[in-house]
Amino acid sequence: MLPYPLDHVAVAVTSLEEAVPLFELLTGDSCSPVEELPSQGVRVLFVGSIELIEPLGPDTPVGRFLQKRGQGFHHIAYRVPDLSEALSRLREEGIDLIDETPRPGSRGHQVAFLHPRGTGGFLIELVQAGPTE
Repeated sequence: MLPYPLDHVAVAVTSLEEAVPLFELLTGDSCSPVEELPSQGVRVLFVGSIELIEPLGPDTPVGRFLQKRGQGFHHIAYRVPDLSEALSRLREEGIDLIDETPRPGSRGHQVAFLHPRGTGGFLIELVQAGPTE
């Protein structure tokens, strides 16, 4: 059921190791361990509610994003209690989906993305917490 709370904001970077010190300084938080998500073509870590994403190569979605736009804001994520239900509801509301069904994301969560053409140009991720949260 809407509204959904903010889960995190993602920033695309060319190097996690180079970006971490700034975000740790700004947030006062320590970074999480790095996770590699080959299915999404990224390495990720979290510093508080900021997700830093680094491409595994230039021919990945985030690699192409960085080539086109450079480092910066990539997407905003909202926490949902039931991802399948949220996708169904948003589809009924006419929102274009990138992911028709949930897929594995970082931290053991299930995720799905909404297409920017249906969200005013913003890439939006929906996140359903994994079994440990």
